[in-house]
Amino acid sequence: MISSVHNKRVAKAIRLKKRAMREKDRRFLVEGAQAVFESIASGARVREVFHTTPDQRIAPAIDAALEAGVSLSLVSEEVMAHLTSTVTPQGVVAVADFVDVGLDALDADRAGIVPVLAEVRDPGNAGTILRSADASGADAVVFSTSSVDVYNSKAVRASAGSLFHVPVVREVAVEESVAMLRARGFAVYAAASDGDLPVFEADLTKPAAVVLGNEARGLRTHVRDLADATLRVPIAGNAESLNLAAAATVILFEAARQRAGGDVLSQIVGGAAHDIRSPLTALGGFAKTLVARWAKLDDEQRLMMLEGVTHDAARMEIIVTQLVEAARLTSHRLEISRINTDLLEAAMLVRDELAQWSQFDLEVAGEPVRAFVDPARLRTILIALIESAQWWGEEGPVRLSVGADGEPVVEVSRTGTELDAEGAAALFRPRQPGSGGGSKVGLFVAKGLTESQDGTLEVDTAGGIRFRVRLAPEARADR
Repeated sequence: MISSVHNKRVAKAIRLKKRAMREKDRRFLVEGAQAVFESIASGARVREVFHTTPDQRIAPAIDAALEAGVSLSLVSEEVMAHLTSTVTPQGVVAVADFVDVGLDALDADRAGIVPVLAEVRDPGNAGTILRSADASGADAVVFSTSSVDVYNSKAVRASAGSLFHVPVVREVAVEESVAMLRARGFAVYAAASDGDLPVFEADLTKPAAVVLGNEARGLRTHVRDLADATLRVPIAGNAESLNLAAAATVILFEAARQRAGGDVLSQIVGGAAHDIRSPLTALGGFAKTLVARWAKLDDEQRLMMLEGVTHDAARMEIIVTQLVEAARLTSHRLEISRINTDLLEAAMLVRDELAQWSQFDLEVAGEPVRAFVDPARLRTILIALIESAQWWGEEGPVRLSVGADGEPVVEVSRTGTELDAEGAAALFRPRQPGSGGGSKVGLFVAKGLTESQDGTLEVDTAGGIRFRVRLAPEARADR
């Protein structure tokens, strides 16, 4: 185990927290289990991985590194704290080569939508825009010279692995990027709260570049004047405007909706509107109260509100993940990265995760069974099934069992249900808002992700609701 921050390899990695050193080495740090796994699975040049004592959360990333032949180093908690930029590190960090490309490297035959970031300074916003671009099927993201560094640790974390899925152009002047995109047939729009054209009236089925400005002051006049037209996101309520990342997400998904013909994807997004709005409203309420009344609240009240923030933040992460996967499924841009995975361990990891923020009464049982699956997608599948069983079942705990019936099987069930077989089968299809309870997107995504990994997902209603997932068996080296 490496226990000294003065170790040569550790010190060389730590210095990548500084932009000047990143630029010199053309390498950056990738923090967290999911991001490290995505970096390796994408085929990016990952030089080495540092990790603390392996646990269930980081095991898939370590397994992926082993299978890819990436150098692994066990380090102490103290060393990990110096390698990361988070208060509570997940215990795994990778060193990867830069992944950006030049404007001239973009695929001219896939001219869709390209967000261009002009003076976007907040790394969280930048990373979220990158994630939304990935989810909506954007063809690239341009980080202008006046915007935050895409390899900033917070931007990398906020992208949740999307940095490795979408072509990223950086260190190009806004004027140069707009000129080159226009020369390739792109219409150029500027996003502004006072834009002339509502985004839903713009024709985004054709190649389009959307210039996004600074979080506080928007676009400078000379940048705004580069555009053919200005777009706005219509605001129906009393909010003055949307957060930059939220507005960018609306524009990108509207472009995806138009390009997909507006049917399935719009139905999915529309069906999830309440699921998105509810935790966002709660988060805003808790945060506003904590800021305004912190000194007047006692410790118990503060703890209750912080637990509420934790719950709603976790709900939002799940909903956004489901929407990301729904967009990939409907646009046929889903990329699966499968490794041999212990299903019982994965189930217990999901159980422990849900226990931190939910009130689910969940029982996990079974035997260790290995399957050839994408661990991140398996998590999404299991959470969707557990939530659905909790909602549509009526009595007792949700039960998750793992076993083998000729092939790996996972069952999620709960006693009692009002659904008949036809009604249960309909849950897998995108559903309109107001068409009954439960998530309108979770089971659609769960079925799509299962089938994308050569598996099947079925439901029956005999004595309750029971979801049964069959997965591909463990892949062996001699096959």
